Amino acid sequence: MRKIALAAPLIAALTAGCQAPDRQSREAEMKSFIMEHPEIIEESMKGLQARRMAAKTEATRVALRTNRGLLERDPRDFVLNPEGKVTVVEFYDYRCAHCKRVAPEVLKLADANPDVRFVFKELPIFGGPSQIAARIILSKPARPRTREIHAEFMDAKALDQATVTRILERHGVDPGSAVVAADDPEIGKHLSDNLALANALEIKGTPAFIVEGSVIRGADLLGLGEAITKARSKVGPLALGAP
Repeated sequence: MRKIALAAPLIAALTAGCQAPDRQSREAEMKSFIMEHPEIIEESMKGLQARRMAAKTEATRVALRTNRGLLERDPRDFVLNPEGKVTVVEFYDYRCAHCKRVAPEVLKLADANPDVRFVFKELPIFGGPSQIAARIILSKPARPRTREIHAEFMDAKALDQATVTRILERHGVDPGSAVVAADDPEIGKHLSDNLALANALEIKGTPAFIVEGSVIRGADLLGLGEAITKARSKVGPLALGAP
């Protein structure tokens, strides 16, 4: 920072009106000074990156405030513990390896903490089977067994037609009816709305969790637990990893 401060008078002198040498000389002297002190460029880039990060953080904060209703209270979403005082929102994809890894723990958290609302938002960014699984889980025939089907979709190594059919049948859902219902344009709109919301919040990957305005990107269960603990106000300690 000191060298940048020392450089300021020189740059001012080199660009100062009629007292300055000709443009070519000024540019040569500036280039020479920068070549001798390359750390100036590094410091400038760090400052620029910090300003961009701060602007991005503020934009996300504004987007969270603006879209809070759609984020936390969209009646189309699957919710566990709907009466909870603290809300956790998860964006996920059924073919995301990290989503699959944390899925059992997220359900354990929901079971262990009935005071925390868990909102599950389908974000099938991997296309193909992810889109089909998301549409089926949102279909009316699957709704009565959403939690169970969700858990099995996350646990499945492959979500091919045979696997999806087997999971649905195991939970008493007619696969044919679910597939037909999954083609409902309203489900397509729901998924489009989720994608638009994720883009507005600068969520580019899964899983992503939002806890009362705090964004936890990736499979960071520790960060998720800390965010929940910070957000709760009237209930006991968080029971992380409880069976």
